[in-house]
Amino acid sequence: HLLRIDIPRCWDACTGHDAVRLWIDGKPVITDGGDGKSVEARHVFTDTAPHDFRLELAHTGEDEGIRLTWVAPAEAQRARAVAAAQGADAVVAFVGLSPAVEGEALQIEVPGFSGGDRTDIALPAAQQALLEAVKASGKPLVVVLLSGSAVAMEWAKTHADAVIAAWYPGEAGGTAIAEMLDGSVNPSGRLPVTFYARTRDLPAFVDYNMRERTYRYFSGTPLWGFGHGRSYTRFDYGAVTALAAIRAGEPLTVTARLTNAGDRAGEEVVQAYLIAPDSLNRIGSFNDPVLRHSLVGFQRIALQPGKSGEVRFTLDPRALSTVDVAGDRAVRAGAYRLFVGGGQPGMAAGQEVRFTIAGEQGLPK
Repeated sequence: HLLRIDIPRCWDACTGHDAVRLWIDGKPVITDGGDGKSVEARHVFTDTAPHDFRLELAHTGEDEGIRLTWVAPAEAQRARAVAAAQGADAVVAFVGLSPAVEGEALQIEVPGFSGGDRTDIALPAAQQALLEAVKASGKPLVVVLLSGSAVAMEWAKTHADAVIAAWYPGEAGGTAIAEMLDGSVNPSGRLPVTFYARTRDLPAFVDYNMRERTYRYFSGTPLWGFGHGRSYTRFDYGAVTALAAIRAGEPLTVTARLTNAGDRAGEEVVQAYLIAPDSLNRIGSFNDPVLRHSLVGFQRIALQPGKSGEVRFTLDPRALSTVDVAGDRAVRAGAYRLFVGGGQPGMAAGQEVRFTIAGEQGLPK
């Protein structure tokens, strides 16, 4: 192959069971007989002249093959990105992780990961440096996060003009992201996990105590909370109605009315969070985790600008139950609160209703 190198870069050749030979500029770099072990060789180029590549592969298996890949120095990639940003109207930076490092029992040892487990939830340092470099261009910055889990991105929340959690999208992901950015689609997704601000906010994964884990027990301020999401329009919530008192074992029907107060059609994900009496929120001793609130229902509603709509939740006994320190689940007496809104209590617009439960009814675990 004749390949032109326009910036200094490093080439890797990795083999599987197939026999392979690689020459660069007529000099042998890899000669592998295909013994089933991966082989890696690095060749560093310091010029921009053309180089001659010759690759031979003896393909013997149905699922074997060879990858010839390159890894450019981070400094060179960053310099090209900054140059591109300076000539652009806006910057859309795709950063994040990869399924190659996120997963169960992976045989990897890279910074921030241990065998597929994450030891640090921060954005990789090279990508963080890239974001800061392109932001210095003064152009509007949109950060698109590709990952299968939450990433701590304090800097992006403060300095980027927008952040999109795209996860690992399918083949139409690029189109979906572009249509949302150009305004032809109004976003309405909600986070299914808590985004912690920093690694120290999250207990070690070897600690199975629920203290500070998930939105239900985390007492700090998240970067973005479970259920968070933005829209190009705004939804205003009216009064939430429900019976003032029920008996244990009875369902509770809750009705909420909301209005699209913006100038764009949009969809709202209405979320209902149960806040149990204080006496039921701590299931054991003082050192046990304290339950803050629990999601007990959610519904999506589409509204045109200026239009109003109604959502109704019917909460069954299990949704109204709590679990004590012995592990027994029951609907228990007390004064409860229910928050209905566009996210968690204190993090999104919404309204609250209060009700009481009389008596107690045990439930299966």
